[in-house]
Amino acid sequence: MGLYFTSINSGSNGNCYYVGNENEAILVDVGLTCKEVENRMLRLGLSVKKIKAIFISHEHSDHIKGLSVFAKKHKLPVYISSLTLKSSKLLLDEQNTFSLTHSQKIKIGNLNISAFSKFHDAADPYSFTVECNDVRVGVFTDIGSVCDRLISHFKNCHAAFLEANYCADMLANGSYPYFLKRRITSGYGHLSNTQALALFQSHKPEYMTHLLLSHLSKDNNDPILVESLFKNVAGNTIVKVASRYGESEVYYVSQDQTSTHAYSFDPSLHQPEQLNLF
Repeated sequence: MGLYFTSINSGSNGNCYYVGNENEAILVDVGLTCKEVENRMLRLGLSVKKIKAIFISHEHSDHIKGLSVFAKKHKLPVYISSLTLKSSKLLLDEQNTFSLTHSQKIKIGNLNISAFSKFHDAADPYSFTVECNDVRVGVFTDIGSVCDRLISHFKNCHAAFLEANYCADMLANGSYPYFLKRRITSGYGHLSNTQALALFQSHKPEYMTHLLLSHLSKDNNDPILVESLFKNVAGNTIVKVASRYGESEVYYVSQDQTSTHAYSFDPSLHQPEQLNLF
């Protein structure tokens, strides 16, 4: 049994990532409306009933916009740090809300989720890896700088969502005000193409099959440019850009099988009532 994964959306307009096996899955962040997440999952043939928990990276609105409604509607446990919850000002079901701490490991069925702290301008931000049968997928976005924690997790992943937020030249020469440019490049903002590429080149494991470049800036990056940069050094690793305008394909990785099209959708098995959409 391996892992299926997809980006429901990735960017400053909303972030939501799906990782799971054949029986259960988690979401990392719900930065789109509940209905939009449901619609995109329906198009992908992913059952909402497979989602067993939501993990929240930090309190910025593009990561929590739809959290309260989605968690309440589908009666899902939410894993969120106490500082993040306080800063978010969200009202969540106390009986179904669980605190996150650095280096915490949580078991959801056959999924093992590891949380670790990262550099970002939020109250208590986290990145995550999801593991099943020794196959690991990492969700590494909204990171100001590369640290030893990120490196240690990245180099053990079979697949990863990795932030490549901005091209340094485009940002420097663009129209953003100086304070915002400083915030992005401060070490607590976002990873540049160059920083992400250095991490990938120096620490990509030989068995990494998929890299989804994530959280690209609309104004300060070029998806074609950054995808080309990574593909030039990717070897056998499949490199794709996670779109800010829609869901990505559903990818699959396992110890003995990898494919961009391993997931097949039979509409007869995913009727709306089964998905609890209405």
